[in-house]
Amino acid sequence: MPVPEKRPNVLFILVDDMGYGDFSAFNGGLSNTPTLDGLMTESVCLTQHYAGSPVCNPSRAALLTGRYSHRTGSLDTLEWWGLERLALRETTLADAFKSAGYATGLVGKWHLGAFDPRYHPNRRGFDEAVCFRGGMHDYYNWRLEFNETVRRGDGRYLTDVWAAEAVSFIERRRAEPFFLHVTFNAPHTPLEAPLDEIKPFTDTGKFNLGVSMIYAMIHRMDTAVAAILDALDRNGLAENTIVVFCSDNGPQFGGTGEHATTRFNCHFNGAKGTTYEGGIRVPALIRWPAGGLSGGRQVTEMVHMTDWFPTLLAAAGLEGRGDLAPTLPLDGVNVFPVLLGEKGEVQTRRFWQWNRYAPDITGNAAMRDGDWKLVRPAIREAMAVPDIEWLPVSMYAPEYFIRNGIFRPPYPPRDVPPPPPPELYNLAEDPLEQKNLAAAHPERIRAMLAALETWFEDVEAERATIAD
Repeated sequence: MPVPEKRPNVLFILVDDMGYGDFSAFNGGLSNTPTLDGLMTESVCLTQHYAGSPVCNPSRAALLTGRYSHRTGSLDTLEWWGLERLALRETTLADAFKSAGYATGLVGKWHLGAFDPRYHPNRRGFDEAVCFRGGMHDYYNWRLEFNETVRRGDGRYLTDVWAAEAVSFIERRRAEPFFLHVTFNAPHTPLEAPLDEIKPFTDTGKFNLGVSMIYAMIHRMDTAVAAILDALDRNGLAENTIVVFCSDNGPQFGGTGEHATTRFNCHFNGAKGTTYEGGIRVPALIRWPAGGLSGGRQVTEMVHMTDWFPTLLAAAGLEGRGDLAPTLPLDGVNVFPVLLGEKGEVQTRRFWQWNRYAPDITGNAAMRDGDWKLVRPAIREAMAVPDIEWLPVSMYAPEYFIRNGIFRPPYPPRDVPPPPPPELYNLAEDPLEQKNLAAAHPERIRAMLAALETWFEDVEAERATIAD
């Protein structure tokens, strides 16, 4: 493998609620994503890449810490309860790169601590941050924090703001190694896009308004990615910059009539919010020409969001440095050799669980053990949010919670019934999870249920020790 003379830059682009089927390379050109399609041909493509969670902030916590999100305290999207907060004892990727002398920047959505200044990205390893700190945001009527200065919408579309700020960071920091985390909120709701982006999709007559707007948001984001990659090219940085592109979870489906967002996703079962493949199996690309990662090669081994922490440090030549090591044990493993096409460690047993307010292993949980996948289906009542009226307050008037603090348990009461029976799939033979094999393999079901419950006890015991 070529050995770069200088430490590589790292540009990690994370998008929100985008599935495989949102790449025009996979949907027959419907979504018009030429930049991402081109990046795919230049990158190593991970065909079995898994999010840390089927929803936003737990997956982001797994990425930035290399640990299962339950351990970190980042459990649910409800920032008015503080359930998205990343525990202060956690070491982030930004902490590690900053300690190694990298300039560190965040541009985009944060969602790991919305109202308390202790959880601000400037205090979690990022030298610079231009962001909103909640889970979703208006694309025009925005309220952003430029480090600790608040600025309001100036007429620009939010995706364009992210592109401009990312390009600015690259221009200013081009003479030093940098770790830049660009976290587009597109195509997350609210569905908003410039009219000239929407019209080409509605004019085809192939899509309802909801899907037309989703594709318009993705196309605008694709253009923004092009601007960022062009900045690398223009400054002579493309060759020695590790570029990673992936989604935090699967696409959000739902709604009715003209506003429905259900669309093509390569026929995967489920979507955002579920632990079926459509909720947690997400596209991922990595390009680093100077480091031997290019050319459209595929990696078929399983890679998990927690693996990026040790992998990126290893790729940058920082593996094994005691001063950069997190104080808490990682769940991720270094898959850099595997990305290079060599033999290396791969963790073939992984776990997921998510529901509202407090974790419950009996619903919306999954375990993958090699080719086998156990699914505990979601319990509808455990996914309900009776106090959803606080979402617009969090989104448009966060000053309320900054002044008054977040809510504290007890959580809203819900009547949760017994869980449905577990399901079992062989993903090597049935990657779309169409054939439930639970009845034919009772012993495997029992063993995997026991392993899932043991994992849950482990991560919950660690979460119970969080003091902040």
